[in-house]
Amino acid sequence: MNLCDLLSKEVIRIPLKNTEKNQIIEEMVDLLAQNNKLKDRNMVLEAVLDRERVMSTGMGDGVAIPHAKSDGVETLVIAFGITIKDVDFKSIDEKPVRLIFLLVGPVDQTGPHLKALSRISRLMHRKEFRDRLANARNSEEVIEAITREEQKYFSM
Repeated sequence: MNLCDLLSKEVIRIPLKNTEKNQIIEEMVDLLAQNNKLKDRNMVLEAVLDRERVMSTGMGDGVAIPHAKSDGVETLVIAFGITIKDVDFKSIDEKPVRLIFLLVGPVDQTGPHLKALSRISRLMHRKEFRDRLANARNSEEVIEAITREEQKYFSM
């Protein structure tokens, strides 16, 4: 599974309009809903916010991956956004966030959800890649950067 197989330009927003964590999550859920990626927008939003209340998904280095499993989706869905300014996401390194991947998978499909989380986490550990994404001006540049990085590190 490649992230670019799941990510399309319609579900990438640069910049995100909101500047507060829960509003950003809602904006990204709405982006998925507007592009017919969700069965139930409210169910998905509730699941992601519930997960965020348990423990922040701010993974450090300016990256957050809010995620959840929900009956509000039929298949694994991903959205990506870059904030207009630093956002306090209560990250583990206590640093603000600018790069956000939102990931929602069906309740009965754990494998793809975990694989996508793992793949995003591994890619985002490279500073050069994070910088390339942070400097992307549009969705095409995001998709190109992710495609190139996946080919470099995950192709056999």
